[in-house]
Amino acid sequence: MHISTSKVARIEKNMLDSSSPIGIFDSGIGGMTVAKAILRHLPNENLVYFGDTAHLPYGDKSTAAIQAYSIKICNVLLQQKCKVILIGCNSASAAAYDLVKEYIGSKAKVMNVIDPVVEFIKDRFADTKIGLIGTKQTVQSNVYKKKIDALNQKINLASLATPLLAPMIEEGFVNHSVSQTIIDNYLSDPALTDINALILGCTHYPLIKEQVSNYFAGGTEILDSAEIVAQSLKAWLNQHYLLNKKEAGNHQFFVSDYTASFESSTRIFFGERIELHHYPLWE
Repeated sequence: MHISTSKVARIEKNMLDSSSPIGIFDSGIGGMTVAKAILRHLPNENLVYFGDTAHLPYGDKSTAAIQAYSIKICNVLLQQKCKVILIGCNSASAAAYDLVKEYIGSKAKVMNVIDPVVEFIKDRFADTKIGLIGTKQTVQSNVYKKKIDALNQKINLASLATPLLAPMIEEGFVNHSVSQTIIDNYLSDPALTDINALILGCTHYPLIKEQVSNYFAGGTEILDSAEIVAQSLKAWLNQHYLLNKKEAGNHQFFVSDYTASFESSTRIFFGERIELHHYPLWE
């Protein structure tokens, strides 16, 4: 018996509630660039954000550790009845996506911040060289290279680990002479010579997009993963009849370790002051 795509979408809608929130998690506040992009494209959606600040950064953690943290956080997001769980961190997307997807099953849609970017470049950059900057975990996992090679589009990916960028941004060094020096030092690496596009492979990096773009003087397209992921999520929700038609309520923001200074620094990422709720993962 044949079941149409629209029929399948309606069946899935019955399983998931369109008014339920979208869950996003990250090692800290970098994923808030994704949250902000989602709210630009989907202003009616409710968000539940979890920043695992007790264990940041994920970029230098083992795969096993990241997977353990991710499952714990997913349990929290499932308790909030999230219809989508978005892994808003490249390191966690590389290390834990498959495990999280298997663990969640049909309880929620699971997305990561890597696949939408790979899909975006599929038809746009065939037979070209593109660059990637990210954490050590993301780069050493080779997840982008494996996925891009599987496209069979003859795309040459040049990957460069840039471990100082995320902590630099966390400390507020954005649009600053210090940050420009570090950015220029990384981007001058010979590996990134003659690239047609550059993937910002960390959700912190959209905050330095302008500085990165200035380095290349407009000659290289800068791929903002937060923006690409938000557009991909909107398309999926629309396709599966899960767009929230009601007025959005209050968003919730949780962190596994709370400090007042950390709360104030969220303004850098989210663009406005928000209230963080302390939710320890292990007690």
